[in-house]
Amino acid sequence: MDRIPFGIRRLDTTIGGGAPSGSVVLLSGEAGAGAREFVYTAALMNGLVESDPDLFELYYGTLPDGTNPPPEVHYVSFTSRKRQLRREMSLAMDEDIVDAAIGSITFHDLSNEYFRLSPVPREWYTGETSRISDLGEDQARTTVPEALGDTLTDHAPGNLVVIDSIADLIDAPTDDLEWDDVPVLLKGISRVAFGWGGMVLVHVNRESLDDARHGQLVDAADGTLLFRWESGGSTRDRTMVVKQFRGVLSRIEDEDIVQFETEIGESGFDISDVRKIR
Repeated sequence: MDRIPFGIRRLDTTIGGGAPSGSVVLLSGEAGAGAREFVYTAALMNGLVESDPDLFELYYGTLPDGTNPPPEVHYVSFTSRKRQLRREMSLAMDEDIVDAAIGSITFHDLSNEYFRLSPVPREWYTGETSRISDLGEDQARTTVPEALGDTLTDHAPGNLVVIDSIADLIDAPTDDLEWDDVPVLLKGISRVAFGWGGMVLVHVNRESLDDARHGQLVDAADGTLLFRWESGGSTRDRTMVVKQFRGVLSRIEDEDIVQFETEIGESGFDISDVRKIR
């Protein structure tokens, strides 16, 4: 089975090279627990494979056998511009990696569709002053789900796509998307992604959802990684748990792994220790 690397070497080697091709993976995290850093690391390290192989080998090493990095990396955001995301990436990991890999990532800014029906002034998200001619454009607007669907159809086959974040869809200031539509949309993405190959990473802030809604998203995805804070005495540690993941969880269970202790370093998100059942 072909595997797509996450770009976190210890995770990739533990689960047989990465995620099965065609996977949709939900990255659900408590604030600051590492989910967003995981997203940035996955995008940048996969972009680094082609843009700077020597730097990739320095920070990651050699790809496991049977692993096929995606030819393209696409990053979809509903509210942030490329410049803003680049700055956040530079804060999360070594700037040499960001500088070398950023040109290999194609950013898709869907803020026009997202903010169009909101009270946010048009010039805040377009950089342009509203004009009378814009009124006609609003009449024939593209909805947020349509824009996302078109982006995935055009760019997801065989590639890595990051959706940051599906929580934005849940709170979208539009009249074309209700909560019940969101897990259905994710199920639709999972269905078609199986034929596309590649991998789709879907980020969500766990604290923005109640248990029932979070459970619906978990059920809709092929795999779910949970990022949590764990307290022990006077310290707090970042941890990651594989909630469910077809083709991956069985490998972890065979090794009796309970959870991964994680950290944020120069190479971004990393695994510092693996807790096993003793």
